[in-house]
Amino acid sequence: MPKGSNQKLKLLYLKKILLEHTDEAHAITLSEILEALAGYGVVAERKSIYDDLEALRLYGLDVERRGRYYFVANRTFQLPELKLLVDAVQSCKFITQRKSAELIKKLGGLASRHEARMLQRQVYVSGRVKTANEQIYYNIDRLHEAIAQGEQISFRYFEWQLDFSIQGSLRKHYRREGERYQVSPWALAWEDENYYLIAYDAMSGGVRHYRVDKMEDIQLTGQRREGMKLMERFDVGTYTSKLFGMFGGEEQEVRLQFSNRLVGVVVDRFGRDRMFSRVDSEHFAVTVRVVVSPQFLSWLFGFGQEAMVLSPKPVVDQMRRMATQVAEQYLN
Repeated sequence: MPKGSNQKLKLLYLKKILLEHTDEAHAITLSEILEALAGYGVVAERKSIYDDLEALRLYGLDVERRGRYYFVANRTFQLPELKLLVDAVQSCKFITQRKSAELIKKLGGLASRHEARMLQRQVYVSGRVKTANEQIYYNIDRLHEAIAQGEQISFRYFEWQLDFSIQGSLRKHYRREGERYQVSPWALAWEDENYYLIAYDAMSGGVRHYRVDKMEDIQLTGQRREGMKLMERFDVGTYTSKLFGMFGGEEQEVRLQFSNRLVGVVVDRFGRDRMFSRVDSEHFAVTVRVVVSPQFLSWLFGFGQEAMVLSPKPVVDQMRRMATQVAEQYLN
């Protein structure tokens, strides 16, 4: 029997066919395998395929047989795991629509073509709020490089402002009048659907965070990063849990009261390692350390009469002023 032009690639094409065409719900026969190989210019005998299948098993590919059918059972990623990753990509605000589609297509390549279609059916990227900053991928790569090398970085930082001179469109406004920031990068954190750089700022002597999609022209300075003693005892998870909307403010110990039905909300926000005390049959109290900001007060405000600040008095007064100002806005 004359051999095909790609005969030396037979084993690789066999692996490709099994991975792309089969899974636990879809199997193929030996005849279908031979036909698929012929499509790649590979001519093979049935006996040689048995040997090749055994070689793939020894290699680590989980090829199983069910009667006269063959299929790949277990893969590096199972379908539920891939669905989870697809959901994560879809929900990321800092990933653009174009990049989301590219990543989901690549994730589909880790499944059979049948399972890949199932992944595509759950894609709803177009209607979600997404960043338009394609530079974020280069930013993330550059930041990882700086963290790995222990170097300071410099960058420009912007925010969006309305420009009514062009029919209310948006324009970039660079903070510090465009002057470059210089900080020591230590970690990246994914919080509130955005990506943040956690860094030590020598100018203020403290920890600061920056939205990665609002950073531009990131450069490694060649200078060794600073803040080692502070960052050695720094916990990113604890830091982000104290912030609301990643807005800064003064960190304080605050005593709060909630309706009993909100205990799950409080646990989700502050964790289970809190001392919950009974106020009455319908309410409980808890003490937490948070960064008191308008965003924190707005979070509490959203629960209406089911949440209130008990202490300290300055925070109670802040909450009272916010409630009064909101009420007055609707009375005028």
